[in-house]
Amino acid sequence: MNDLIDDDSGNAPEFTVSEISGAVKRTVEGAFSHVRVRGEVGRLSLPRSGHIYLDLKDDRSVLASVVWKGVASRLTHQPEEGMEVIATGRLTTFPGQSKYQLVIEDLQPAGAGALMAMLEKRRKALAAEGLFDDARKQPLPFLPEVIGVVTSPSGAVIRDILHRLRDRFPRKVLIWPVAVQGAKCAPEVANAIRGFNAMTPGGALPRPDLLIVARGGGSLEDLWGFNEEAVVRAAAESVIPLISAVGHETDTTLIDYASDYRAPTPTGAAEKAVPVRLDMLNWLRQQEAVLSRGMTAALTLRRQRLTDLGRSLPRPEALMEPARQRLDLASLRLAPALTSRTKDARAQLERLSARLDPALDRAVARKRLALGERAAGLTPARLAGVARQGRRDLDRLAARLDPQRLAARVGVMEERLAAARARFAQAAGLSVERRRKAFDALDRLHRTLGYTETLERGYAVIRAGDEVLTTKAAASAHALLEIQFADGRLGVSPTGATPKPAKKSAKPKPPKDQGSLF
Repeated sequence: MNDLIDDDSGNAPEFTVSEISGAVKRTVEGAFSHVRVRGEVGRLSLPRSGHIYLDLKDDRSVLASVVWKGVASRLTHQPEEGMEVIATGRLTTFPGQSKYQLVIEDLQPAGAGALMAMLEKRRKALAAEGLFDDARKQPLPFLPEVIGVVTSPSGAVIRDILHRLRDRFPRKVLIWPVAVQGAKCAPEVANAIRGFNAMTPGGALPRPDLLIVARGGGSLEDLWGFNEEAVVRAAAESVIPLISAVGHETDTTLIDYASDYRAPTPTGAAEKAVPVRLDMLNWLRQQEAVLSRGMTAALTLRRQRLTDLGRSLPRPEALMEPARQRLDLASLRLAPALTSRTKDARAQLERLSARLDPALDRAVARKRLALGERAAGLTPARLAGVARQGRRDLDRLAARLDPQRLAARVGVMEERLAAARARFAQAAGLSVERRRKAFDALDRLHRTLGYTETLERGYAVIRAGDEVLTTKAAASAHALLEIQFADGRLGVSPTGATPKPAKKSAKPKPPKDQGSLF
């Protein structure tokens, strides 16, 4: 038996390890060249090479899987631990570790439930970082000059936004074209938001004052790019205020939580971005009317106030009368004062001229004495020079003290004084004449306003003794009345009888030695 066993074992073929590994590889790949596997993502590894290593597991088994770099960049949904997925690919072996693995060519979440669970998990994680806090949200500008729009340039969304902006308030619009679904959506949208924020204010291309990230409606899978973490973080970091308008009113994506304002539709985003120009014009007209009414009322109030204050002020004539009276008094005192001043100046001039000749003689004598004392100590040459200089000084002083020159100067001063006196006299005469005319005018006004002038126009004054009667009843109470006309008085009785005129008392004659004042 042992020999048989030895013979059997000796007849079995021998394989190398590589041959066995190759045979197993061909068998596995031939039997499972295209498979779809449903499972939960377990261990997940993301090395710097760009490949993705993960485990697909269920309640009993684990299947090692790999996503190569080229496929990983095209995935619409990045795998996360605990996510239920459906992986499509092929089974193969890895001879270096004697294990088999699934090379994934496509990876999709296992239904909407899995996507919603992953979305809720991501939302909670980002909210815990504070990316959705209201304190981070910025107010939208009331009227932005430039609006940046991140959307597809070929869809109906951009046409709706531009049409609504043109209807409400035309503004400058910068469009950053991006893919709005698929694997390229998230990175392009994030780059667009960061690109707008990186623009230099006042540069060749103006930096937007407001951003709108917009897309039309679609399924959860179509809108998934706006749920990616890169897009959410770019929206939260945006310095420029951002409006999200992704999907319809019932659609909610994570960018809606991170944006400064969430619009139900792209058209609603345009309506929120700018006000209605006609409404602003109407408001301005209303404010202009209010301002006009307020200014009119204020001017009317101040005009009335000015009028009231003007009534309380004294008349200009009353303010000028004291000053005018003081001027008249000063002008009356001016002529006598000028005459007195002239007399005093002439007397002082005469006193000075009387003292001038003796003083000059004494000064010359003193100078001559001093000169003689100094000449005693001088040499003949020096004495001659000093004598000449002294003679020149003496001649100069004598010329200045010449009596004729002094007389001429006194004559000039007398002429000036006479001219000033004449001007003052003329001014005083004009002032007196002006006041005489004013007095005559007042006298004429007094006579015009007096009742004697009224009597000359045909009127009369009825008296009872010293009492002036103005009514019939008052006249009936007296037995004797006196009517004053322009040329005299006439006594009458209220019954019609004319009493005899009273004898005029003889006017006393002035004494012979008393002259008339006129």
